[in-house]
Amino acid sequence: MTKLSVNLNKVALLRNARSLGIPSVQRAAKIVLEAGAHGITVHPRPDARHIRGADVQDLAHLLKAWPAAEFNIEGNPFEPPLLDVARQFRPQQCTLVPDDPAAVTSDHGWDLSRDAQRLLPVIAELKTIGIRVSLFMDAAPDAMAAAAAIGADRVELYTEPYARAFGTAEETAVLERYAAAALNAHVAGLGVNAGHDLNRENLQVFLTAVRNVAEVSIGHALIADALEFGLAATVAAYLKVMGATR
Repeated sequence: MTKLSVNLNKVALLRNARSLGIPSVQRAAKIVLEAGAHGITVHPRPDARHIRGADVQDLAHLLKAWPAAEFNIEGNPFEPPLLDVARQFRPQQCTLVPDDPAAVTSDHGWDLSRDAQRLLPVIAELKTIGIRVSLFMDAAPDAMAAAAAIGADRVELYTEPYARAFGTAEETAVLERYAAAALNAHVAGLGVNAGHDLNRENLQVFLTAVRNVAEVSIGHALIADALEFGLAATVAAYLKVMGATR
């Protein structure tokens, strides 16, 4: 069964627009977990544009009451505050993302021909302290063995190219590339996650074509849907879509 991790960055972004503390990131996390989400994802960035250190602390405390839920903290390990946060709060998973601090959102995966040696000690440290490591990767089938070779436990396939191709003549070819990348990852001993611009319309097609995805991380589309349907009902809708692929 594919698990759903809800990314709460956009809740924090809205909260940060005013100084009133609403909406509450912690309250949003409780709602999505009560609605059946399997975990929470946050991506603290150096400029604290959305998730802040206090949010990570609050969520780590909240998740103690949800022992089956997973805390996934993602970000660039070569920029603050990711490694300090990971060391302090010991999430179940840390997703390493090569985003530039000035980027609006993550927009590419690691180039392991360039970045592997830098990542080796980071991955080793995180695994030593009991954190599962996932590398944010483009759907490049030939790169999966390299991710396994430097010690990653999983890869998270960057799915914006799929989302852009969805419903176009390119969809089938793009999905075949993702399926091949996932297959190569499994052959190399890696678990496969996926995320970025997945939504209620394109998720089922993706999970049907790309087999054995362990987890999807969804934030922007899910929070946007919640404005129309409510947060708990939206989580239920995503879980229903995901259940249709089992």
